[in-house]
Amino acid sequence: MANANVRVRFCPSPTGNPHVGLVRTALFNWAFARHNQGTMVFRIEDTDAARDSEESYNQLLDSLRWLGLDWDEGPEVGGPHAPYRQSQRMDIYQDVAEKLLAGGYAYHCYCTTEELDERRDAARAAGKPSGYDGHCRDLSAERKAAYEAEGRTAIVRFRMPDEPITFTDLVRGELTFTPDNVPDYGIVRANGAPLYTLVNPVDDALMEITHVLRGEDLLSSTPRQIALYKALIELGVAKGTPAFGHLPYVMGEGNKKLSKRDPQASLNIYRERGFLPEGLLNYLSLLGWSFSADQDVFSISDMVAKFDVADVNANPARFDLKKAESINADHIRMLDVKAFTAACEPWLTAPHANWAPEDFDRAAWEAIAPHAQTRLTVLSDITANVDFLFLKEPVEDEASWAKAMKEGSDALLRTAREKLESADWSSPESLKEAVLAAGEAHGLKLGKAQAPVRVAVTGRTIGLPLFESLEILGKEKTLTRIDAALAKLAA
Repeated sequence: MANANVRVRFCPSPTGNPHVGLVRTALFNWAFARHNQGTMVFRIEDTDAARDSEESYNQLLDSLRWLGLDWDEGPEVGGPHAPYRQSQRMDIYQDVAEKLLAGGYAYHCYCTTEELDERRDAARAAGKPSGYDGHCRDLSAERKAAYEAEGRTAIVRFRMPDEPITFTDLVRGELTFTPDNVPDYGIVRANGAPLYTLVNPVDDALMEITHVLRGEDLLSSTPRQIALYKALIELGVAKGTPAFGHLPYVMGEGNKKLSKRDPQASLNIYRERGFLPEGLLNYLSLLGWSFSADQDVFSISDMVAKFDVADVNANPARFDLKKAESINADHIRMLDVKAFTAACEPWLTAPHANWAPEDFDRAAWEAIAPHAQTRLTVLSDITANVDFLFLKEPVEDEASWAKAMKEGSDALLRTAREKLESADWSSPESLKEAVLAAGEAHGLKLGKAQAPVRVAVTGRTIGLPLFESLEILGKEKTLTRIDAALAKLAA
């Protein structure tokens, strides 16, 4: 049953190109919101001025639009909790930090890095947990004054409770963290800059987020956030604690988590290769979730209708490029021909196309499109599949030439030319019969007979259905290319 009160958020940092793990997180949040007729909040976590960039910010917005993952509140849309960029919310975080300090939920910590390292090393040597040891938790006013007289600056630490924290993860079930595994942690730097550990829960609280669906790598920070929420509720900043669901890792090569630096991690690669948004989202949805036991290909609207975070699998999901390509190919075939023709357009013009704009023949393209649609894995494949129609001469592929032009190919091509010249060019079947007859005259079956013709006309051994291609190319160009091939063989 739908729950219109559901409010989820997608809150990336604008650093570098979006990657597929990030997109999978956005997709699951979006599908959960849409399934429940809830609200999708898009928030930008741009408090790290050294790493964040406006270029990355614009790429994030453009990528979500390309994928069709729309948002109900956020940049360029607005909403009741604006602004939606953390860099514009610093006064809010400062105010909450002061309330936490005043209420005794947080305290100033004057420990130097060297002191922290020394105490951590000693704890490890003694076989004890090496997290923060609470040294500054209960400093006297005199001790604080002495530290400040030394010129020490202080960070703000949140005071964690001394009892275990238990919560029910939407994906993993009930989890318990003991106090020794979740020590007091920093929420504000010594220079006054708020940390992710503060700003993320504060924004979720103020934006009334009900469900936090995020990567498994953030699971260890969840008990900290739950403790902070309790304090925020008591201070009147938050109304409640959201439900948490931690999505499984996406694995790359060698059983390692797919990192931003992994060659197949960047969203831009798939966009540039001509993945359909629907095909890519279909595949990414399978990284931790399944539509049914016997169906891997489905529409995004079907996914939304069925998506429940309770069905997400906690086990790591492996990114399989071959399967991603296969699912994308299925989505290409699911397009109607008009939509397919339009989707291919960017790959039929510069910089992808290697023919002059005036040589592009739209009638020929529209005629070949239905035959091409069944052959593509990604849209960018179209360029090499149809270039023979628009180039003045076919692509010179020496490997294809060597493979197809065996001894006797010149005699076969002469016979094929003769048969094609007298064939009915309004029918692919007639052209097939002409090449079949040429093959029979030389003791060859159709497969062997058509290979030299294909390479002479298209430049490649593999391509679209040959006889439909010859019909669309036309009699004059086909015979001219066979003549050129014969001249090359003679030379």
